[in-house]
Amino acid sequence: MADLNHELADFLRRARAARDPQTTGLPADGRVRRVAGLRREEVAMLAGVSTDYYTRLEQGRRIVPSPQVLDAIAGALDLDAAGRTHLRNLVGAARAPRQRARPVQRVRPGLYQLLDTLDSQPALVLGRRTDVLATNRLARALFTDFDRMPARERNYARWMLLSQEARDLFVDWEQQARNAVESLRFYTGNAPDDPEAQKLVGELSVASPEFRQWWSEHHVHQRTFGAKRLHHPVVGELTVDYESLTFPGDPEQTLFVYTTAPDSPSRQALALLASWSQSPSPTR
Repeated sequence: MADLNHELADFLRRARAARDPQTTGLPADGRVRRVAGLRREEVAMLAGVSTDYYTRLEQGRRIVPSPQVLDAIAGALDLDAAGRTHLRNLVGAARAPRQRARPVQRVRPGLYQLLDTLDSQPALVLGRRTDVLATNRLARALFTDFDRMPARERNYARWMLLSQEARDLFVDWEQQARNAVESLRFYTGNAPDDPEAQKLVGELSVASPEFRQWWSEHHVHQRTFGAKRLHHPVVGELTVDYESLTFPGDPEQTLFVYTTAPDSPSRQALALLASWSQSPSPTR
């Protein structure tokens, strides 16, 4: 409980520090601001709660706000959709029973068949902790062959942070790596007692200085669509767009499908990669 309340308190403090006072509509009071962002009493005023209540919440005290109060605080802090969900997860997990180790995730046969039919589009399935559960041939050619990795290493965030291959592949590696860290942070807010997630965070904290820095910033990110700029060792520069699809029957598995703009050099590069990946025993 104490650790979880610390997570909530840290998230609130960092969100408050990131809030620009000039965008809140609060009247200037003439006082010099010694730290960035809003004061606690200003957040309380915007949320319609007492300063004492908000202060105790930010200090990690054992209190559980109502959904209405949480929405008001999220509005005062100008949280985006991912931030609002993360805040609710942190508070909800504080009153939930302690979780046990979760069963290993499995991809159903029909989903493997779907991946195989997408022979001209890279596609992969991510599960808990950004674990890579399944990939199709073109995704393995575009990114890396996760199937050849030991099972414990088949994790998107781990590969992104610890692999030189990923650093060389992504033109905008820092942004993509930040997104991976923030996605993992989003997951742990919903599953704070997942022992495998704790192991992964510990491993990355030891091995990656970038991870330590970005994790401490407590930003969260929920990837639903976007673009990735790549410098591929076989086909050169290309940009792929992605869309994510979460399955109603299994919200802990997400399908990512990558596409390219019509009649673009990236479309030509992806078609070349598809042809190359069909050749016998390709090497990277």
